[in-house]
Amino acid sequence: MGIAMALLPSLGLLALGGVFGKRLDQATWRGIDTLNFQLLFPALMFSAAAARPINLDDAAIIGLGTWGILGVGLLLGWMLRPFGPTRFLDFAAGWQTAWRFNTAIGFVAISALDADSASLMAIAIGFAVPMANLMAVTALSMGKGLGLRKAAEKVVLNPFFLAALSGVAVGLSGYPLPSALSEGLNQLALAAIPLALLAIGATLDWQGLMKLDIYTGGLNSIKLLALPCIAWFMVHSFAIPKEQASVLVLFAALPTASAAHVLAAAFGADCRQPATLIAQSTLLSCISLPLWIALQTG
Repeated sequence: MGIAMALLPSLGLLALGGVFGKRLDQATWRGIDTLNFQLLFPALMFSAAAARPINLDDAAIIGLGTWGILGVGLLLGWMLRPFGPTRFLDFAAGWQTAWRFNTAIGFVAISALDADSASLMAIAIGFAVPMANLMAVTALSMGKGLGLRKAAEKVVLNPFFLAALSGVAVGLSGYPLPSALSEGLNQLALAAIPLALLAIGATLDWQGLMKLDIYTGGLNSIKLLALPCIAWFMVHSFAIPKEQASVLVLFAALPTASAAHVLAAAFGADCRQPATLIAQSTLLSCISLPLWIALQTG
């Protein structure tokens, strides 16, 4: 399945959310956001991180590589602070889209490579999910004006962070989950992204979808162009083996995550901007991601 075709269901769910946005009241959409934040996305993040045993040799390269990519995204996104919303909480809600990544699209994209690459992508996601959430929760906690102690509590007790960290611990242990538990978590995880995309579509400013100003254009350029370019340069500079190098470049090229909208809603930020950024990133990746896949398979 081509990557553009694989993205069509996500785009369709965004459109469906737009249709139903006015038919359901705001309390219903807030309830959906809460369900996603407390249960469904934690199940998705735990399942993604714990899906396969994590080899320590691969973890050293892939884990550190993904953390470096996330860190570069954070720093480049910060440079857009003068062009973003005045309120820091609203800026942080958009800022996180510079480093967050779409897990589901990651596994679709990696299917263009060999089977071993899928295992390496699972390791990349397993290490990146806790770090991405640590960075996002910290940024949003700063935006809420919380003190150091309360901000630390928010980070440590955040359902996204706890689920991702627990998943990595299971992956590193080498012991698989009981099949009944794993299947139950997978069923919860399957509901996370569709519900989030519906909620994003309901929140989205459809008229402003393709209006790219310095801030939104910059964040999308960081995520879809700058990060994969930097990753490509670094893996070649350090002579990283081809399989691991390809996974790191494709990981860096993924569109941003729908979880950004869920987390922004949980912190009380203006959700319209991250919703627009997520939709823009998904649409633009229909063009950029196939090019990066072609570069890795050529």
